[in-house]
Amino acid sequence: MSAREFPNTLDDYVTTSTELISKSGKFIDEISERLNSGVTKLVAKLNDGLQRDSSSDGDYSIYTGKTGIALLYLHLYNTNSDETYLTKAEEYISKSLKHLKGRRATFLCGDAGPLAVGSVVYNKMGKKQKSKDCVERLQKLVDIVLDESIPDELLYGRAGYLYALLFVEHFLGEETIQKNIIEKVTMMVLDSGKALARKEKSKSPLMYKWHDKQYLGAAHGLAGIYFLLLQVDLPVISSHLDDVIKPSIDYLTRLQFPSGNYPSSLGNDTDRLIHWCHGAAGVVHLMLQAYKKFGDQKYLDQAESCGNVIWARGLLRKGYGLCHGTSGNGYAFVALYQVTGNQKHLHRAWKFAEWCLDYDKHGCRQPDRPFSLFEGMAGAIYYLSDVLHPLKAKFPAFYL
Repeated sequence: MSAREFPNTLDDYVTTSTELISKSGKFIDEISERLNSGVTKLVAKLNDGLQRDSSSDGDYSIYTGKTGIALLYLHLYNTNSDETYLTKAEEYISKSLKHLKGRRATFLCGDAGPLAVGSVVYNKMGKKQKSKDCVERLQKLVDIVLDESIPDELLYGRAGYLYALLFVEHFLGEETIQKNIIEKVTMMVLDSGKALARKEKSKSPLMYKWHDKQYLGAAHGLAGIYFLLLQVDLPVISSHLDDVIKPSIDYLTRLQFPSGNYPSSLGNDTDRLIHWCHGAAGVVHLMLQAYKKFGDQKYLDQAESCGNVIWARGLLRKGYGLCHGTSGNGYAFVALYQVTGNQKHLHRAWKFAEWCLDYDKHGCRQPDRPFSLFEGMAGAIYYLSDVLHPLKAKFPAFYL
């Protein structure tokens, strides 16, 4: 245990543990009631906090700004069918769309996020023309993304724009986005990774850098880029799966620490960070996706070892958020449960959710954006509302 996490004294799963899930695929009534009650209380607290908080003024991103709040309300509407949530989503996204800067084109930290979320919100509101306008503006951002100076990672690079395109396709249908745009961006990511791998004489067929570092995690590194590539369902990906993408993932598997964690970047041998952004809590999702795609047991074995180190060291002092907090780490157990059906992972997902229900009671650090989606309270609410439906839950802005 280090200064980065709390000691995990939560009860782990044993074979005599109470079954947590009903035949309907949802948590048993006692847990569902606690989660629903907790979400209701935290949403009220969030609304009150957002009225008073000025830390995110001028921030319209999904990561820490107003569009992240819109995405949360869209999610709450999708899981509860409460029109109040959809109205709140429109309120926040309408503000964001008035302040796009035209400089970044990613889902989490650029214009693509508000445009993608706006297209879905307006479509659900029955405002088809507004939805269509958002899609058109989103597709026009491709010229920014195809510039050679743009990185490939998720937060600020091409993978983040690629996710925005796939997000709109997922909600509005495959015919919504021009296939040639997805193909161009995908090929740019592949070609860029191949070129750097050749230049650096890497043992991985695909290699990427951000700020002159070869990061490995979900936010800025290899795991996030590979994970997005595996979610592209086009012939351009099919022809690269076995020869390029799989051996690149295999390269990453060889970097795992004995603990089950991963370095934050190449050349960094310090086993410190258990976050979605850096470390096992992000890489676990790639390993599970690779297992589903290729059927190789080694990927599932790595994912399981990720789960064990996240359980041991994943109650983070940084807070309850998605990027580097306990709720983001909890999604690892949800994903493991969905792939394996093992009740141990569901139990652990619930225990991390239970920890988040006691929001602000553990002495965690206060994030810079305390109510935001990826740093603060909105992310914890997203996890708690999502884990209510553990077979359907998906880490936001990452899974489709």
